[in-house]
Amino acid sequence: MTARIYCPARTAMQSGTAKTGRWLLEYEPERPREVEPLMGWTSSSDMKSQLKLWFESADEAVAYAERNGIPYRLEQPHQPKRRPMAYSDNFKFNRVGQWTH
Repeated sequence: MTARIYCPARTAMQSGTAKTGRWLLEYEPERPREVEPLMGWTSSSDMKSQLKLWFESADEAVAYAERNGIPYRLEQPHQPKRRPMAYSDNFKFNRVGQWTH
């Protein structure tokens, strides 16, 4: 069972960058989840899918996986492109689009 080491993206409710630099080690599921026929709940007999380990850096997570003999896959984070813009740019004379109220 391989582990996945990645830096989770921030949620849609976050606007800042706090707590976004932490790395997560979690196991990939061995088999898909099943729907219980009696109640219709989704269940899994895979106990390692509930395990999540947080680390401050990718090196710490990789060292933990290698120390415990866990096969892992390291995923590098995707950095979004930021376009800095000032509020006064909305009122420039050479603005491309029309400014309306």
